[in-house]
Amino acid sequence: MDDADLDLLRDLLRGQRLLALAVVVQGQPVAGLVPFLAGPDLTSLVIHVSALARHSAGLGEGAPWSGVVHVPAFADVDPLQVPRAVLEGSSRRIDDPDVVGAIAQAWVARFPGAEATIGLGDFAFFSLDLEGGRLIGGFARARNLTAEHFAKAGRIG
Repeated sequence: MDDADLDLLRDLLRGQRLLALAVVVQGQPVAGLVPFLAGPDLTSLVIHVSALARHSAGLGEGAPWSGVVHVPAFADVDPLQVPRAVLEGSSRRIDDPDVVGAIAQAWVARFPGAEATIGLGDFAFFSLDLEGGRLIGGFARARNLTAEHFAKAGRIG
């Protein structure tokens, strides 16, 4: 993976704000669209979700997830050329009060409208650990991703 690919990966994870999230709940696929915050070292994403959302039931200690982050596609853009990252890994709830407090501050800084949800009892922060996936820079521009690619992209930028 070259520097341009790592730059694209970093730009997608730090620049975009929505993740199309897929999990498994009671043996069935469930998808949701959730805001996310990239971890500082780009080895994880953080989401803040309500227990009332169906996809929340598919998150937790080691539960697998998959998702897509992409540059917005407009009517005049060929959808095959839209840069995107297809991501996969495992999830875990973040319960440490000190960590939650720091994440909550970063969350509100990135999503000011979400401040009202921080104190609600049905919302929790989850880490989506990044273990692999595919980086697609456009048609015929795809690269496999490993945990090391995420870490390297985080170290460079």
